Amino acid sequence: MASSSLSLICFFFIFGSFYISNAVVPPSDTFRYVNQGDFGIYDSEYDPNYRALPPFTTPFQLCFYNTTPNAYTLGLRMGTRRTRSVMRWVWEANRGNPVGENATFSLGSDGNLALAHADGQIAWQTNTANKSVVGFAILSNGNMVLRDSKGRFVWQSFDSPSDTLLFGQSLRIGGPAKLVSRASTTDNSNGMYSMVLEPKRLGLYYKSMLYWSSSFTEVNKPNVKLVNATFEVQETEYEENYFNALRFHLSNSDDQPNLNFDITRYSSTLSYLRLGSDGNLRVYSYRANVTGNAWSLLFTLFDRRVSERAEIVEDKCQLPDNCGKFGLCEDSQCVGCPSPNGVFAWSKACNVKMADCNPSSFRYYQLKGVDHFTVKYSPGTGPVKQRDCESKCTKDCKCMGYFYRTDQSRCWIAYELKTLTRVGNSTHLAYIKTPVR
Repeated sequence: MASSSLSLICFFFIFGSFYISNAVVPPSDTFRYVNQGDFGIYDSEYDPNYRALPPFTTPFQLCFYNTTPNAYTLGLRMGTRRTRSVMRWVWEANRGNPVGENATFSLGSDGNLALAHADGQIAWQTNTANKSVVGFAILSNGNMVLRDSKGRFVWQSFDSPSDTLLFGQSLRIGGPAKLVSRASTTDNSNGMYSMVLEPKRLGLYYKSMLYWSSSFTEVNKPNVKLVNATFEVQETEYEENYFNALRFHLSNSDDQPNLNFDITRYSSTLSYLRLGSDGNLRVYSYRANVTGNAWSLLFTLFDRRVSERAEIVEDKCQLPDNCGKFGLCEDSQCVGCPSPNGVFAWSKACNVKMADCNPSSFRYYQLKGVDHFTVKYSPGTGPVKQRDCESKCTKDCKCMGYFYRTDQSRCWIAYELKTLTRVGNSTHLAYIKTPVR
């Protein structure tokens, strides 16, 4: 009798475990939406065509949108009709891999969330089939989640950011460690800019070239590294004032350094941090209960204005694309177009003539008191003699010029020139390749 009872208990335990591990999404919580029908009429960022989908939690809504005909992105939009303000895109599923008309977005009974082309080919998915998912939700902070029967997140959109961090969202070492800009307002593919959390710094990159980084004395200690950075609110010394901030968590340390941007406005939880297609970092805040001007731009990292509250503000000259393909910048303004014959008035047409690989086919011309955008936050190489720096550039077909500091004997090789900054220090020299006529 005892043996029979034990067998029965084992049966129910095994059966129950099997049932739990193979939990299914109830039919009432599955869905399948088709990209078809009329377009929405309200203003959205990038001026796209869009079709709003039923999943909605104020002020967030899922939509199919396109900025190029028949090339749709599944995105999460932030904003409401009531505010009469442009609604912003804060998350994207399939950047760079658009779908067309009649594409589908679905949650099946197996728990897999998928975006598919009209022919059924998968364009994006969460890979959560048979992982105990029982439902989908958009939370009030904009995090989209798939949950199991105990409310635990099996998948969350906060783990796959595009160019935006919402309130409470993190970058993590060993996890989602970077944001990538979109190519342009009309081209929704990955752009040239990225914001990357690294063990010793937060860095902004143009391609692989560093043009800005954070500096924390706390990480200079042995065995102390950055672990994650969370966009949240940091109290100030003034009563009832709070900063939008990136708060960094460290290994082997109780310190939590911050990058404070500006005092929050409206609801602090309806703010986001965006890496723009121009490489600039901005913070926006949203006020849901108004009928106009719902958005405020709280902070811009590269800005002509000096903020008394923000701890970090950079001159716009530090932005690689600020003065186009080749321009001279000073005090956040494009002031000149360098050439072998001198510096002329800047225009968007400023460019540099490409040299070929044969050293006899080009020469260098000098610019004094000029830095490349990589110089400020990259150590370069050295000490090294100037002739050796030049020799390295000469032997490298991709090198467009080199930058040299005579006071430090340091060298920087430039594979793109972009924006150069006038620094007024004659020990900072630029040597630009130009074809011999």
